[in-house]
This record gives sequence, C-alpha cells and structure tokens, in this order.
Amino acid sequence: MRVAILIQERCKPNSNAFKYLQKYAGLCGAECIQVNEEECKILETACPPCLIRAKLCPDDAVKIINLPEELDTDMIHRFSLNGFRLFRLPAPRKRQVVGILGPNGIGKSTAIKLLSGSMRPNLGDWESPPPDWEEVITMFPRGELRDYLGLVSEGEVTISTKPQHIDKLPKVFDGEVRELLTRVDDRNELESFAKELGITHILGRKLGALSGGELQRVAICATMLKEADVYFFDEPSSYLDIYERMRMVLILQALAERGKRVLVVEHDLAILDVLCDLVHIVYGDKGAYGIFTPARSTRTAINAYLDGFLVEENVRIRDKPIRFLKHYERTSEKGNVVLEWGDLEKKLGDFTLTTGQGSVHRSEVVGVVGPNATGKSTMIKILAGELDYDAGWVSDGASISYKPQHITADFDGSVQLWLDTEIGPKWRAGEFNVTVIRALGVDKLLPKRVKKLSGGERQAVAIAICLGREADLYLFDEPSAHLDANARMVAAKAIRKTMETNEKSAFVIDHDVYFIDIVSDSLLVFEGEGAVHGSAKGPFRLREGMNRFLQSVNITFRRDHDSKRPRINKPESRKDREQRSDGDFYSFEN
Repeated sequence: MRVAILIQERCKPNSNAFKYLQKYAGLCGAECIQVNEEECKILETACPPCLIRAKLCPDDAVKIINLPEELDTDMIHRFSLNGFRLFRLPAPRKRQVVGILGPNGIGKSTAIKLLSGSMRPNLGDWESPPPDWEEVITMFPRGELRDYLGLVSEGEVTISTKPQHIDKLPKVFDGEVRELLTRVDDRNELESFAKELGITHILGRKLGALSGGELQRVAICATMLKEADVYFFDEPSSYLDIYERMRMVLILQALAERGKRVLVVEHDLAILDVLCDLVHIVYGDKGAYGIFTPARSTRTAINAYLDGFLVEENVRIRDKPIRFLKHYERTSEKGNVVLEWGDLEKKLGDFTLTTGQGSVHRSEVVGVVGPNATGKSTMIKILAGELDYDAGWVSDGASISYKPQHITADFDGSVQLWLDTEIGPKWRAGEFNVTVIRALGVDKLLPKRVKKLSGGERQAVAIAICLGREADLYLFDEPSAHLDANARMVAAKAIRKTMETNEKSAFVIDHDVYFIDIVSDSLLVFEGEGAVHGSAKGPFRLREGMNRFLQSVNITFRRDHDSKRPRINKPESRKDREQRSDGDFYSFEN
C-alpha cells in the first residue's frame, strides 16, 4: 500500500514546495500531481515518474511511503487525500491500566478521540460521512476492543479525560481550585482525593497562580472526581517530581482496581513500567501515519521500544537501539575545575535556599535532582547570573549557556532564522549538525515559524541553541519536558556527547530517572520542604547521589537484565527488601 503525504504547512502558495509541484503538475498528461491557487494534491495511483518527482520536492514537504498490504483492512481513520492515517486502536480493559508508548504526532490523541466516541472512525473514506457504528464494529475481530466499541456505539460508556496541555486550563477557567473541583465532584470525594494528591493547601487559590506541578495534580484530581467508566490520562507525570509521580501511580492503579478502564499516554519509561499492566506501542511517521501494535506486557513493550525492533511485526522503528551504559565505564579522571561555589544563601519571599561547597569539572555532567520547589531552578539561575545571591560566593571566569525551564516563543520568524540569529552558521554542517540538529529532528523544523512550534518542538530547538553557543558551562532546566520517550533519550545522548567531545561541563535538572541515568556523571541532590526551604548537597558520585536521593523518596531501582535500564521495584517485593537491607536504593548491577 502506497501512502502519499503532503505537509500542508510546507506547501503553502509561494513556498518552494508549492512552486516545485506547480512546475510538474500535469506534466505527464494525467492528473498525478494537481495544483490550484490554494493547495496541492498527489494521487497515490500516480505514475512512477510523478512519484519520483514528488519525492524530490524541496523542504521535505512530500513523503511517499510504502506500507504492508495487510494494513489495507486495518485503517481506522484518514483525514484527507494526502493527510494523516491511523491504523488499528488500543483496547481499554476493565480493572487494568493500559499504556500507550510512542512518539508525538503519530496518532495517540486521535486514538483517544475515537475511543471516547467524540470522533467516529471513517475507515479511510474521508470524503463521505462516517459509517454507522455497526459497520465500524464488524471490521474488528471478536475481543476486548470490539466489545468496548459496542458499548461506545450504544452510549453505555462515559468518559473522563485529562488533557495533555494543562497550561491552557487557567484560560478556560479563571476561578479557584475548590470551585473547579466541586463542579466535577460526582461522588463527593473531593476532600479525600485532594488529600491523596497533596493539593489540600491550594484549594483556595486561583488556577492562574498555580505552578506546573500543582496544575497537573489539579487536572488529575478533576479527571478522577468525574464518575466515568473509562479514564484517559494524557502525560500525567509532566511537571511532577519523582515523589509525586509515584503517588500518581498508586492513585491511578487504585482507580483501575475499582473496576474502571484506565488508559495512559506516558513518556517517562520508569513510571510507565511501574504503572501499567499492558502497553500498546504506536509507531509510524510524524504527520503521515501511525500504527498501534497489539498489547504487550509492559517489560516486553518497553524493551522492544528501546531496542527499536518489533519482533512480532518484523518492523524496525528506529535506526539504532537506545543503550544504557554500565556506569563503571565512566570512571575516567575528572578534568580541571570549571566553576566553584560555596555556602550560597538566597531568600525569595518565604522560601530560603542554602548550599554547601561544590564544584563542576571539565567533561563532567552534573544531574540535579530533588523535590519540586526546593530551589533547583533558583540555584541554576544564580549560576547563570540571572539571580543575585544574598550570601556565599561563586567563582568567576566561566562562560555560561543557559536553557531555562519555561521557553518563550516570542521570536518572530522561522526556526532557521532563529538558529542563525542565536548560533550563526555552526548548525548547518559538521559534527554539531549530525549529533545535535539532525539527532533532535530540528532539521525538519527549519521552515516552521517559531510561534507555531509545539511544546516538544520548541524544547528540541532550545536544547540545540543552548548546545550551539560557545561556553564553558551549559545549564539545562528540565530539558525532557514535552519530549516523547525517544526524543528524551536522544536529547540526553546529544548533551552527553557534546560535553565529552568538546570537553565542556553541564548541569541538568530533570525528574526523568532514565534521562538522568544516561546523561549524568555525578548528582547534586536537593533536600528540604517545598516552597519553605531547600538545601543543595553535593555533587556526589552518581551511585552515592542516587542512593541518597531515592532513600528520601523511599523508592528502590534495579537494572533490567536485558536492556540494563533502571526499573522501579514494587514496594515490599523480594528485590525491594534485599536492596533496602543492603542500603542499595539504585542498583548498578543486573
């Protein structure tokens, strides 16, 4: 089956792609390539010469893809002649948490809309009204998904959905948290859920005054308070620290134990691993097509995703596997000191930050971990020179490149112009172009206007710009935010390789343990009470720092035997008890 995709944003009138396709429209005497004043079209039945011409369209505006013929009968939805196609669907299951794992932009949100009944599948016929539910259901084999869609068609399924972009909530509702939650509290459980999620103290505050982590917990609470049969959670761990993520895991699992169906889109693989009973992998080509695989056990699915090869489907979804290194391979001698600090103090309102003495060395990447609101971003801003400190000292002489936590998109122009403005011609060729620009997928965003970038796209470009500046020390505040699981691993490797190759140093704040595991040599551990006081300890060697951090969070990690990735132990399991008795909260062995 041949798929012809036009990226409409790159094929607008007067664009390079539009002019190119206009030049070849009708050249073969047929209507393989069609161009009018406003849009372009390419027939999938086009003759070979026209398909070759279309494939050579500039700016990667056209994709010609050959898919297995067996997918012909599995198309669930298609948006237009040259638009996105979705194949197969995940299956919500009673009393189970089902995960969805895959890149952004290949149909996860579309699948949720189809499963919720807010959009009816058109089975590939985008020109006619969607078929009735009876026709849709008969295309699925007997089983969990078919039975579920039967309930949806009869209106016997109620849905509650937590959206991905929680930052938009204050624009929709400008009142107090309690007022919002009271409106959706179908079971009179507001107080108990608020206590479980740790948001009792913010019930009287306005939504617009909440931090990202607080807003996320409010969104989760609002979703759970609704009486529904199926609960969809789109990226529930974003903005949450590891302690809050584990609390969220227990709450969602308890929801499934009540007999509910729970479906979760999640990019933190450690959390996905411990949260879900089964996982559907979705693969494809961003903006072109997405294919859902049958459900696998969580461990099998994550390992297959990291390996990049799906054995059952005989499909490679990534050029190279993602590997987790044995950390004893990183024991080379530290280089010269790049920056030092000592006995810093900073007071911000009711919050106080203190530190001991520490330093970062050349070619060293320091991971920064700790609960939310304990001063991690505050210290990074002090090192970046964006905040003054009240007491203590920071050494001079190190040039700094800083990527803040919240990336503003106020640049008026294309990504290409933004890169040229920030880092000059460096990004266009050479090793940086390969290891950063192409690896992060920034090369595919060049014509796109900065203000039109998604959160993940904006994050990728911001990481590239930070790495592209000439500096001694690179500071990254939550670089994994908004990135999908694959992009997170790629970004971690890009940061690490840049530091090693150029003998530079970095601080990386993040809550994703996989990301920290790949990128870090040592850890700066923050302790304290959120929004009251925080204290920076270290940097410690990675193992010592992880043990200190995870002991405070009360979680143990082991290594997966096959992939070497960190895995969270189930509380009170044999492995959990063994590691606790040994004081080994973060195992470096298999």
